Amino acid sequence: MSSLLSRKVLPFPKFLRLCALQLLFLCCFACAAFAGKASAYRPKPNSFTLWQLPSQTDTIGNSYVLMTPKGRLIVMDGGYASEAPYLKEFIRERGNVVEAWFLTHPHSDHIGAINEILKDPQGMRINAVYHSRFPENMIGRKDALTRALYARLDVMDPAETKVVSFEKTGGTLEIDTIKFKILGVTNPEITANVYNNSSMIIRVWDAYKSVVFLADAGEECGDKVLSLHKKDLDCDYLQVSHHGQAGCSESFYKSVKFRFCLWPTPTWVWDPKEARLTTLDTRRWMDEIGIKRHYVSGRDGLVVIK
Repeated sequence: MSSLLSRKVLPFPKFLRLCALQLLFLCCFACAAFAGKASAYRPKPNSFTLWQLPSQTDTIGNSYVLMTPKGRLIVMDGGYASEAPYLKEFIRERGNVVEAWFLTHPHSDHIGAINEILKDPQGMRINAVYHSRFPENMIGRKDALTRALYARLDVMDPAETKVVSFEKTGGTLEIDTIKFKILGVTNPEITANVYNNSSMIIRVWDAYKSVVFLADAGEECGDKVLSLHKKDLDCDYLQVSHHGQAGCSESFYKSVKFRFCLWPTPTWVWDPKEARLTTLDTRRWMDEIGIKRHYVSGRDGLVVIK
């Protein structure tokens, strides 16, 4: 009898079971290999979460919220007064307690929301406010908003809300696993583009990622910080200054190492129709640097980075 005829033939159901087991083994092996490659891109459970909040009316503004792994909230600026209801609800849904609120400079698209919230907190607790206070001679004669905000900060009970004004760069603090370093403060000696050039510039980082917030820094402010804190400006995520136009210089951006851009920018500034807006220059610089990922608040809506 030929060897083919003498070979034992498995019953059909048993043959199917054997094939199924082999297929399952191959699938498990493939999944394990894929998981090994993909693990680097999974959110880090011990890192902070960052939200870039969109404007509710597609206007300029600066509004970021961070959350520590333990659930503590940190706010950067907050946008116009008209953004206050959205921001209040965003914070309320996450516990209604702000561990630290940073105010980069007293322009209405940065301090308007907190000024409204402080009028009627509705149960929101703010444990600390950090800013770099403008001296009286830097505040415009018609700038009632800045004076109103400072008046509210001045009467806060230190037992309930700590108010800290940074007068020098290099100051640091730590909240849970997140570190903060103040790279830029008020610059009374810069008389051009006064408010923007006194933006507080802040580096935020932990073991997994880093962010630098440039606020509305102009060329002079950016160049000063670059000369003092160049290494601290290198980061994963860089918030482009002044909504991406008429902010820091081309040489500034090309001197800093970063991977991604945060744009607190409405659609009409991201894709400008007015010649006075220089957004396309900034976008070109980013292309030349090789930045491939841009998070644009007006285009992308609510952005979350974990």
